[in-house]
Amino acid sequence: MCRLAMKTASVPFSPFSVISAMEAMKEGYDGSGLGLLLRGVSFADYKYQTGDPILSGIAHTDAALHRLNAFMEAKGYTLKYDHEFNVQPSLIEATDRHKYLVRVYRLPESFKELSQRQIDERLMLTRLALRADGEKHGGDLTAFSFWPNVAMIKEVGWPLEIGQALGLDDHRITSRVCMAQGRQNTNYGINLYACHPFFIQGIGTMTNGENTAFVPIREYLTGMHYPGYIGYQSDSEVFAHILHYVTRRLELPLQAYKHVITPLKTDELANHPQGAFLKGLRDVCRRMIIDGPNCVMGSLPDETTIMVMDTKKMRPATIGGKPGEWALASEICGVDAMIPERDKSLDFQPMRENTVIVPPSRQEYTIWSQFDQFPLPQAA
Repeated sequence: MCRLAMKTASVPFSPFSVISAMEAMKEGYDGSGLGLLLRGVSFADYKYQTGDPILSGIAHTDAALHRLNAFMEAKGYTLKYDHEFNVQPSLIEATDRHKYLVRVYRLPESFKELSQRQIDERLMLTRLALRADGEKHGGDLTAFSFWPNVAMIKEVGWPLEIGQALGLDDHRITSRVCMAQGRQNTNYGINLYACHPFFIQGIGTMTNGENTAFVPIREYLTGMHYPGYIGYQSDSEVFAHILHYVTRRLELPLQAYKHVITPLKTDELANHPQGAFLKGLRDVCRRMIIDGPNCVMGSLPDETTIMVMDTKKMRPATIGGKPGEWALASEICGVDAMIPERDKSLDFQPMRENTVIVPPSRQEYTIWSQFDQFPLPQAA
């Protein structure tokens, strides 16, 4: 078991407000890790220019930091801003944290000749190269993300203590979306890369549950030989990669994600107005069908946020809020902690066929059912 909390708001807010929701759900995790994904980032002491990539991670040694600086300079990236956390080392369990990284870079001049898709690939490959460099040197450099408008923070310990240790209550870093997961270490060792959320090319997901179909899904994804489909220190990382595969590589609408991970039964598809297409999609993507119990929350580059769960529905979650501000959490007390003043009649717990979607406008959320039609690409 883990616990999830996500808040999306039109006005940037402190991640500490989401960490408070994690504290309200403290009985659901064991302090083996906290992960934060901040999207739509703002800094109190720096005017961030949307589009500049932000590198998030940890340099565990001074040597790793020097290698990082040399690597980025050689690749043509120019450092524009280096966020300095107000760290209280005594509150952090680990002792090998030389520097927490949230750094803004200017793209190389050569990128002006590239398409956006080519730039996206270069950013992903840069992060993977930094990760590989850290692994080559005994894990002394950790790279969580390298992407515009996104910052990620991961650490071992209890969420509230980590938030205080890194000074996240000082409001020097805020965002319009904040995803947080308190980890219950069940199947794997304590590893920073195993802390949710997971991230690939602007797509982030986090999960409460256990994916018993992990091994065949991992083998299928790695068999594609796509550079970003690596890692898998957690059985939940495949959820992010499947969402990436569906929306970026197949270029299908967001609603197709649910049809891939939890397709409808054959008799249900027989009566579906798009049944023929969905049967074909199920057959092609059969190796990506999940087995729960799972609740998955995610966010996209345009700040759309989603919540889905598997057909077993044994990891419930709730959404609540008001126009301009919505909270999603594993428990209702988590929603209460993030948005206490709201019309609670709007609270909703999705069923097994639902995808809850909060669009970037954030005026309301939509409940999409797998039994509904959705727009298909022209080629389909």
